[in-house]
Amino acid sequence: MFRECSVAEQRYQAVLAVIEDGLSVTEAAAKAGATRQALHSWSSRYAGGGLEALVDRSHRPRSCPHQMDPSVEVR
Repeated sequence: MFRECSVAEQRYQAVLAVIEDGLSVTEAAAKAGATRQALHSWSSRYAGGGLEALVDRSHRPRSCPHQMDPSVEVR
């Protein structure tokens, strides 16, 4: 029976293909259906934080420079 892999597990498998299997980044990216740039990003995230670092991140900006201050907005 086949088990579906999470996004983080799929990224982990691509990173391991480079680290352990010796595939080039180009080959591993093509095999994973990703870009070379994405695989480089995953590799650096994995090196810095392990498997947990490979989960999807929020795309929400941390701040909005033109957003009105809440106290002004209340007035």
